[in-house]
Amino acid sequence: MQSNYIRKLFLEFFRKRGHTILPSASLVPENDPSVLFNTAGMQPLVPYLMGASHPMGTQRLVNVQKCVRTGDIDEVGDNTHCTFFEMLGNWSLGDYFKKDAIEWSYEFLISKEEGLGLDPSRLFVTVFEGDANAPRDEEAYTIWKTIFEKAGYDPDVKIFFMSAKSNWWSPGDNGPCGPDSEMFYDVSGKHTAGLTKEAFIHADNIQDIVEIWNDVFMEYEKKDGKITNKLSQQNVDTGSGFERIVSVVQGKNNVFDTDLFEPIIKVIDTGQLIVDNEGIRSKRIIADHIRAAVFLIGDGVVPSNTDQGYVLRRLLRRAVRHADILHIRESSLQEIAQVVIEKYCYAYINLSTQREHILLTIQEEEEKFRKTLKQGIKEFEKLKNISGYDAFILFSTYGFPMELTKELAKEKGITVDEYSFHNEMKAHQELSRTSTIGKFKGGLADMSEKTTMLHTVTHVMLSGLRKYLGEGVHQAGSNITEERSRFDFTYPQKVERDILEKVEEYVNEAIQKECTIYTEVMDKKTAQELGVEGSFWEKYPDQVTVYSVRDDTGMVYSNELCGGPHVKNTKEIKGVFRIKKEEACAAGVRRVKAVLE
Repeated sequence: MQSNYIRKLFLEFFRKRGHTILPSASLVPENDPSVLFNTAGMQPLVPYLMGASHPMGTQRLVNVQKCVRTGDIDEVGDNTHCTFFEMLGNWSLGDYFKKDAIEWSYEFLISKEEGLGLDPSRLFVTVFEGDANAPRDEEAYTIWKTIFEKAGYDPDVKIFFMSAKSNWWSPGDNGPCGPDSEMFYDVSGKHTAGLTKEAFIHADNIQDIVEIWNDVFMEYEKKDGKITNKLSQQNVDTGSGFERIVSVVQGKNNVFDTDLFEPIIKVIDTGQLIVDNEGIRSKRIIADHIRAAVFLIGDGVVPSNTDQGYVLRRLLRRAVRHADILHIRESSLQEIAQVVIEKYCYAYINLSTQREHILLTIQEEEEKFRKTLKQGIKEFEKLKNISGYDAFILFSTYGFPMELTKELAKEKGITVDEYSFHNEMKAHQELSRTSTIGKFKGGLADMSEKTTMLHTVTHVMLSGLRKYLGEGVHQAGSNITEERSRFDFTYPQKVERDILEKVEEYVNEAIQKECTIYTEVMDKKTAQELGVEGSFWEKYPDQVTVYSVRDDTGMVYSNELCGGPHVKNTKEIKGVFRIKKEEACAAGVRRVKAVLE
């Protein structure tokens, strides 16, 4: 099976079981300032897992979500780690629960007619053993026990109770969470007779078996790191790493030998002047980093020294360095990116439409880094030893990663004071952190009722601002809590109080008229042609959600792109809308603070 077929097979399997196919959200989260990227399929769905109605009007969803994780960037180059990856996911929003989720997971993995046709004798399962926060998951165990017994396998050597460290899923210190059941596959083929728990743990550690599927049963809510209560609805969050699944199905012992990476590695090989068996890790790093860069740029990220842009810049500069290690000719990263686009445009059409922008961004960043690289080499040659401060200047001024400084130092026969370098970095990071205290952060603080009310009125406020100030007004950022809405918008001068009062009247009129909030999913191009208001269009997927606030006469108070939670009707909004403050935020950008009182 080829990867494109596996992706399609997964979506179709769950579509036949009543699931609505959901397009992948952007890699850059909307209304979530706590993370730089979507790192799991559930992140864009948190409002609906917490009880909000999904705009598609369904409780069953399935998607393939683009994700980026950079915490393990130094591990990239081994058999399994990637910075960009796809996550297969099917979701129940208060609909089916453990029995259907587990049985469908098993069926998709082993069915030769509708699924992957994997060997059931190689399958192992873990379930939550219970602790002070939640009881042992006997229900999941019983379901699995029945499945294995029916298939003719002894459940005692196939199912293992594990601690919360491995079988409790949470996105962080806040949000929905719960026990999970993980499925593992014996890639070695040596353990079909079954294992003891101790032998299973050992086989996992040496990667004889690998995790391929995870059913999360979201029953609880966590606040500030503590489980506080049960959710109002029971949800299922299924996750399966696509690259891992493809490698298992294709019988490979690493993700880089699958058809997902094969054409990318091939073009890297043709670009080399010297073939070196020790260069396998460098080839994998280049392939991974350029693949990730293509998707990040495709979702609107540009290289910079902060936030998402810094991650993109780091990936591209790391790829340049490893291209040099392999003696790959300059300006070949665009050729590699072109292959990535060709490989993935079948599933992600925006890569085709943004091809020129992606390739130009990579070219410009490579050229920029190579200029500073040459200057940095000149500075490096002047040094007789490398203090921590020297290494930090090479990093901060010339973009030298520590690994590059260490490699060059080794060639000169000198050492690098890494300990002092890390101290310099900590001091720099602390200074940066201090300087950004109070910095305007985007998004919603939480998904509470009050925050949701303010989110809806903020959309109506923008429509009012555009009505009285002109269509050149667009959102430039927002931060909404239970207490207030802070909203940035494009406008070149101070907004007089009489205009702000008209905007207040406009919003309060929408509240008093008990307007219904309508949602519609449509092509992004269609939304743009219809004049739907939206900022940061490049962040949105090809299918977008449009929220409209309309009264019974058809009067439209707001018609805008959004991916966050809203009230169903403005009659749910408690209080009178007031704009408390208006001030300059940046050149050409104004900021208002608004409340419901």
